[in-house]
Amino acid sequence: MMKIILDSRAILQQELIGLRAEVEGSSNNSMIGLGGLVVDETRNTFVIETEQKNGEKRIQKSRNTFIFELNEGVRVRVRGDMLVARPEDRIKKGVRRR
Repeated sequence: MMKIILDSRAILQQELIGLRAEVEGSSNNSMIGLGGLVVDETRNTFVIETEQKNGEKRIQKSRNTFIFELNEGVRVRVRGDMLVARPEDRIKKGVRRR
């Protein structure tokens, strides 16, 4: 069984391209369960390479909840709206303290 970490703040400063991702929750029911390798990231979307014939799917970050698989089977749940930013800006900005 893989461990899921609920505190997702640490992943905000990581490169997500190359990680396995799965859509856990979505406003679009057809997206739930879609998963694969993150091959590209823009401000508002991820491009995930799926194992289906279609190949790549562009998935909006906001309105979706993702599970990313890190090293050693660690899985992290992240609300997509926390990831809306250009990847380079999100990594530089880091976690804002309240």
